[in-house]
Amino acid sequence: MAFTCVVGLQWGDEAKGKIVDVLAPKHRYIVRFNGGANAGHTVVFEGKTFKLSILPTGILCPTAIGVVGNGVVIYPPRILEELAQLSQGGVEALDRLKISNAAHVIFPYHFEQERLSETSAGNGEAIGTTGRGIGPCYEDKASRRWAVRMGDLGDERALLARLGPIVERKNKLNRALDPQAKEFDAAVLAREYFEYGQKLKGCITDTQTLLGEAAKKGEGMLFEAAQGSLLDLDHGSYPYVTSSNSSAAGIWSGSGFAARKLDKIYGIVKAYTSRVGGGAMPTELLDGPEGIGERIRKIGREFGTVTGRPRRVGWLDAVTLRHTARLNDADTLCVMLLDVLSGLKELKIAVAYEVDGQRITDFPTDSAVLARCKPVFETLPGWSQDISTARQPADLPKEALSYLARIEELVGRPVGVASVGPDRQQTIWLKSKDGP
Repeated sequence: MAFTCVVGLQWGDEAKGKIVDVLAPKHRYIVRFNGGANAGHTVVFEGKTFKLSILPTGILCPTAIGVVGNGVVIYPPRILEELAQLSQGGVEALDRLKISNAAHVIFPYHFEQERLSETSAGNGEAIGTTGRGIGPCYEDKASRRWAVRMGDLGDERALLARLGPIVERKNKLNRALDPQAKEFDAAVLAREYFEYGQKLKGCITDTQTLLGEAAKKGEGMLFEAAQGSLLDLDHGSYPYVTSSNSSAAGIWSGSGFAARKLDKIYGIVKAYTSRVGGGAMPTELLDGPEGIGERIRKIGREFGTVTGRPRRVGWLDAVTLRHTARLNDADTLCVMLLDVLSGLKELKIAVAYEVDGQRITDFPTDSAVLARCKPVFETLPGWSQDISTARQPADLPKEALSYLARIEELVGRPVGVASVGPDRQQTIWLKSKDGP
């Protein structure tokens, strides 16, 4: 059995969930190691559509055990909602779910703190968060003083003692941002979260030891990253990033599994680029309601799974992909939503940037520099036919194959998968060694 990782190489929303779903039957454990309910994964399984935020999408596989690692921040009501959604869709997952007792817990005061921080930010300073309390929870984790972990939910009295000073501090902090800020009661929260802990009691465990023992037995593991590598706290387009390591770098710290044991890393990339929230996006298409950008947005259904916000859309950016493919040491690229580009006469790929009169081919780590970057495009011919029914490489038009080949050349990594629709069957394995 293999140790595999699926990671997004752009700003998230790359359709990672589909590849996880395809690969899951080959693995015993499916592991989320970063992020929280700010992630959004949509999977079509047996004709039904499931939208998950915290649970690993691979838990839809009936033989897999889903693991939520210590690097994830958890809002317990959301996990319970997702479990109920799965049950309503005929997927019973509670007995196959393991949650790290060291994972940190999101409370309602985190939501309020994030809302106030975003609304009080100066012009152009808002990050564009999902408002799910993710950042404030990670802040508390780093502070080492004001955090609660999933393992703390099993004792109501101890939880209340823990929450008392935390809630007092949070109320003061939020009132400092807005005198009308919502206030919270530690006793009410302790009772509520203790009840959540009771409902999830059978799931909460030491997942680091669980994975370590499974690795000794050679049981396969599939690590599922949330968001995308350009949102990685340390390696993305800072400060317009998420609060965790959303690249493969987060596996070791976020799960306790030694990342050097990984056998294969799949880098997931859309056939174009999308982004939600603030920050520069050099290839963004701002060509109006009748333009190509809006066409791609509508056909690709580019609206956030979590927030419903329209995503910003642009041409494929090979500069960013070279950066993230190298960062993750991706073995294979999976090009998703290729079918969305059908019908366009020509396609563009950014092969470099021009900034302050200089041509650069490396992704700048300075957000101010990135904001001044102008894309240097290469134009390729498009294709007119619908490719959603393609199942083999030979079914694709030569222009689509040329587009994939050029991506491979520019990024320097093999393209092993082309996806032409949301269904499992709409997955074309371009190289036999990359097959499921």
